[in-house]
Formats: sequence, structure tokens, C-alpha cells
Amino acid sequence: MTNLNIVLYAPEIPQNTGNIGRTCYLTMSSLHLIEPLGFRLSEKAVRRAGLDYWSKLDVRVHPSLEAFLQYADTDRIFPATTKAARPYTEARFCKGDYIVFGRESAGLPAPFLEAYRDRAVRIPMHPLSDRSLNLSNAAAVIMYEALRQMDFAGLR
Repeated sequence: MTNLNIVLYAPEIPQNTGNIGRTCYLTMSSLHLIEPLGFRLSEKAVRRAGLDYWSKLDVRVHPSLEAFLQYADTDRIFPATTKAARPYTEARFCKGDYIVFGRESAGLPAPFLEAYRDRAVRIPMHPLSDRSLNLSNAAAVIMYEALRQMDFAGLR
């Protein structure tokens, strides 16, 4: 069974998706991509960032957010957003959880955030900055906290 499910809503930058895919592969986690994608999965930038791992990665593409929500265990969804009230370290992650990240330029849709507001998490950052961490860095930070909470199950 997969450790975690990392979900990217309408990702725009292929290198971020490739880097996240590599991290998913190395942590025995699954990658879910929600369309529309800002690139084709066959693009060189995705493959280069994923190197030879991409073909071994458990990656699933969902045609819409609604289709993903029909597929997923919605009781285990954790949106990652700068708009969340609580830091990611206060969430209690379990094997199989879905950590959902928004598109690089616009984040997650407001109705989705409202529906899962009680489970939304954020990475603490400088309060006066209008910037946030790069998507692949943010995914790695939260993934490794979740894996730490699970005693790095199956990893050495």
C-alpha cells in the first residue's frame, strides 16, 4: 500500500510535477494529477525531473476535481494552502492520506478550501512576504512530516 497520496490540482510547471513525482517514488507514495494540466506528461521537463523513476511511479490522472473527490476517501483529505489557520505540524497524518496542493499561480479553488477548512494546513512563512515556497519544496516539507509521524513506514 502507498504511504501517502500527493495530489496536484491543475499543476502548471512540469519541473515541479517531475520533482514531486520523484519524491513520491522515493517515499513509496502515489501522485494524483487533477486536470487541466499546464503541460503534457510526455514533456521532457517532467521526464528529466523524474529521471528514470517516472515509469515506476504510481501516477493517476483525474479529469476534474469532482472526479478526484469521487475517487478519494474524503475523510482523509488535507489541503495545503497559505490560507490555512494551522501549521502542518499540528495535523495528524496516517497512511493513505491525501495531501492536496493547488496550482502554482492561484492555489486551490475557494469552494474546495471551504469544504475542507478544518483539515487545511499551512507551512509557516514570513508574514510580510507575498511569496510562498516553491510547490515541489512545499510538497516535500509536508510529505516528510507526514512520513515522520508514520515512523517512515517501509523506508530506510
